Amino acid sequence: MIVIVCVDEEYGMMFHGRRQSQDRALIKDVAEECQGRMLYMNARSVPLFEEYGDIPVTVREDYMEGAGEGEYCFAEDADLRECPKGLEGVILYRWNRRYPADLRFGLDLTDGGWELVRTEEFRGFSHERITKEVYRRIR
Repeated sequence: MIVIVCVDEEYGMMFHGRRQSQDRALIKDVAEECQGRMLYMNARSVPLFEEYGDIPVTVREDYMEGAGEGEYCFAEDADLRECPKGLEGVILYRWNRRYPADLRFGLDLTDGGWELVRTEEFRGFSHERITKEVYRRIR
C-alpha cells in the first residue's frame, strides 16, 4: 500500500478534526498519480474526489486495512506514528505554509528505511507552491 498524505511545513495534517486545505490542483494530481489503481479513503475524503469519477475508489473507515500492494490510501486523519503493515510507499504533498495542527505526520522518513525517489513542485489552486515527495520503503 502507498499512503498519500497532505502536510504543512511543520508536518501538520489536521486541526480540531478539520483538514488544513483542499487544494483542487493537488486533488487533480492525486487522481493522475493513481492512474486507475484503487484509491482507498474514508467517507470524509470522498467529496474531494467527486469530480474524478474515473478513479476507482473504495470507501471504508478502516481503509488502511483493505489496501493491497500497489494500491493507494488517501490518509487525511490517520495517526501514522506507527508504520502500517504492508506500507510500501509514501507520497507527501507539502504546503508552502504553516497552519495550526493537532495531528501531525508521525513517520520518520529519515530513519534509513525510506528512499526519496522523486520530488516535484507545482502551483496549486490555493497554494503558491506544493511540493510532492515520493518515498519508497527499502527495509
